[in-house]
Amino acid sequence: MSGFLLRELRDGVATWTMNRPDERNALGGEDQFDEFVAACREANADASTRVVILTGTGPAFCAGGNVKDMAERAGMFGGGPEQVRASYRSGIQRIPLAMDSLEVPIIAAVNGPAIGAGCDLACMCDIRIASTRATFGEVFVKLGLIPGDGGAWFLQRAVGFAKAAEMTFCGEPIDAGEALACGLVSRVVAPEKLLDEARALAGRIAANPTGAVRMAKRLMREARHAGLAGVLELSAAFQAIAHHTDAHEQSLRRLAPRGEPR
Repeated sequence: MSGFLLRELRDGVATWTMNRPDERNALGGEDQFDEFVAACREANADASTRVVILTGTGPAFCAGGNVKDMAERAGMFGGGPEQVRASYRSGIQRIPLAMDSLEVPIIAAVNGPAIGAGCDLACMCDIRIASTRATFGEVFVKLGLIPGDGGAWFLQRAVGFAKAAEMTFCGEPIDAGEALACGLVSRVVAPEKLLDEARALAGRIAANPTGAVRMAKRLMREARHAGLAGVLELSAAFQAIAHHTDAHEQSLRRLAPRGEPR
């Protein structure tokens, strides 16, 4: 598929590759927002999609917003305050809403700098693996801006409030080693091994029953803001469904064939 977000599905693993390396995979066009929304919608609807890997071509993962458009007051940055507000709501903010509704696990394979909205995009993923060349920058204040695409919500859930506050208020990028130390990424690997590591992890996830994985992800997402009683109630409902799936029955037969003591 041509466009900004190249998509490939193989053995249950979808790979989404941001593909405007000459622009460092910067975000800012309606076509880009549409492609993210469509990709999430299609992954949810396709039972053969078990896990997603998100990465970028070229030296950068994603350079964030298009600074040239900002300087020229073009595209989503054009018009007065009310128009810009409306552009954010109907434009880039559709990405975090779509990503947060994605039912399958998504792994960010961060190949290079993830800056501004690019850092936030990585934080929208469930798991992050970084190349040694990766950096992460919540740099909005350096431009006199605030995180306009959900970073204030996602980043602190990835690294905790204090570290998110430091990154947001200072606006200074951190390298892959510091990202590992603060829990922003789960591992750091050599650039040439990044996609292999991401695919290996994706394969381990894809090997599990997709229904159970999707429900487990939904449960974990709900647990971020729900109370214990609500999470337990949803857990009971999901578990009741899981107990009556073929995947569960097959697992039980492998562990303890019928007729044998359990």
